[in-house]
This record gives sequence, structure tokens and C-alpha cells, in this order.
Amino acid sequence: MDVEPYRGELLAFCYRMLGSFQEAEDLTQETMLRAWKARDRYDPARASVRTWLYRIAANACLTALDGRGRRPLPSGLGAPGDDPGGALPPALDIPWLEPFPDARVEVDLRADLRLAWVAAVQTLSARQRAVLVLREVLQFSAAEVAGQLDTTVPAVNSALQRARATLKDARLDEGSGVREPEDPEVRAVVQRYMRAFESADVPALVRLLAEDAVLEMPPVPLWFVGADHYGRFLEWVFAVRGTGWRMRAVTANGQPALAAYAADPEGGDPLLHSIQVLTVAGGLVSRNVVFTDPGILDSFGLPPRFGGDFTEEVREAR
Repeated sequence: MDVEPYRGELLAFCYRMLGSFQEAEDLTQETMLRAWKARDRYDPARASVRTWLYRIAANACLTALDGRGRRPLPSGLGAPGDDPGGALPPALDIPWLEPFPDARVEVDLRADLRLAWVAAVQTLSARQRAVLVLREVLQFSAAEVAGQLDTTVPAVNSALQRARATLKDARLDEGSGVREPEDPEVRAVVQRYMRAFESADVPALVRLLAEDAVLEMPPVPLWFVGADHYGRFLEWVFAVRGTGWRMRAVTANGQPALAAYAADPEGGDPLLHSIQVLTVAGGLVSRNVVFTDPGILDSFGLPPRFGGDFTEEVREAR
């Protein structure tokens, strides 16, 4: 039995459940190990290999989530801040939502990985989360999901109905203008944003923002709304961290993203600083979620310094 071809989609499933790429990798590996140990007990007459693997993965995730709270973004915890130039103390005790590096799975596996969607799904109970993803994302039948979760079809249908009702109240309407990262208009916006950031041109950056653009930076619990606050924060960044930033386009969560490299105070090549996950709609940036955690940066397989042939370095790093 060859289960390796399913690793990528199981990784995406575990991420949707857990909201952590690093934990999703661990749970995917645990799923593969459990499947290997139980291979002699697999009965093809009862379920396909794929259905059987998701039963193992779903139960591994439910066990991992037992007693845990959700993984939020700062915008899911309270009102926005009003002082973009103030202190930014991190809240390291909160298990923040993490980004998903797209390069780790095939393009056709990136459906429903957008940060806003995953953040909304985190508000569901673990079992409702599992039912929603298995039924609506992965398109398993209610009977298959009932078997995977050791429950009944009516219980699956009830959980799905409650999950849908909860998500109705979530802010998932980022705009009908949201497009894929490879869309020419999106790529043009991202390229202009990169050039303006590298030039530390705050007015040019602000012109690329939607009026109600959101900026958030976990593990900092503060977040800001509006192009004015966003621009003031960028002024603070360039004043404190200096200019000379370099940027490279990547993708995360099926969205355009940027690897940002800050100037090295000691004069070396710019150092990897953050991953910025963008939402682009209507030709403007409507949201930017900035991640600086070293573990998250490692998951993208990026070189620690900006220099040489970036494409080749990323390939070698992976």
C-alpha cells in the first residue's frame, strides 16, 4: 500500500484543522506512521485508501485539539489600535494562526486555505471543523464522514448545519474582486508594492492600499485599520529599521505574499525579516498579515540572507 501520494492533501487538511503549519506537519507524519502500523488491518471492501487515511488524520487532529482554544489573528481578538507609532509588545502566550507555505503542496490542493477562511474555521468546535472540511472542501459524503468520525449521518448533517450558521457571521466577504496570485492584475499590484517598499516610498505604498486596509502582525496583538494608520506604521518601520529593504514574491495560503529582507546593521546582505501575506482586491491591497516568527520563516525554505540567485537558493533550501 502506497500512502505517500496523499501526504500533500493530508498536510493541507491538518493545517485547516489546526491553524498551524508546523503542527500540521507533525500530525501528517503521525497519520502516515499510524497507517503504516495498521496496514494489515485495512479492508478495501469497507473504504478506499484515501477515505481510510482521512479517518486516521481526522482522529489524530481531534485528539490534538482536545481541550485547546482556537488559533486567532489579532483582528479576531478585539478593536483595532489607534497609535501606529507606539510600542508593539508581543503576546507570546497566544497560539497564533500561522501561514501555509504554498510551495509545500500542489496548486490544486490550495483551495480554502486563505487566512481569513482558516481563521473563521478556527471559531468552530473541533468536530464541526472536521465535518465542514471533510464535507465541503474534500467532498466526502455524509456517510463517509460518519464512518471517519465514528458517528451517525444525522449527527454529521447537524454539525455541518451549525458550522455553516457560525461561518455566516464571520467576515469572509473580502470582496468579489479577490483574485488568484497569478492573476496579471494581482501580480502588477504586488510588483508595485515591492518596488515602493524597497524605495521606502510611503506615499506610493499608501496609494496601493484600500481605504479600509487592515494591517496585523502576530504575535503583536495590536492591529490597524485604514490607509492612514497603515502609512503611519510604515513610516515608523522605516525610521526604526532603516531603509534598504529587499523583497521577493512568494505565495502563502493561495494568496500573494512577500519575503521581506531588512538591512543588516553590520553591513552584510539583507537578513530575512518577515513573510507578508497580502489580500489584493479591486487592484488594491486590502489586508496584510505580517509574520516574523523564526519557525514560520523556516517553513518557507527561504535563504536567511538576500543575495545571489534567489531562485536557486530557495530551490536548494527546500
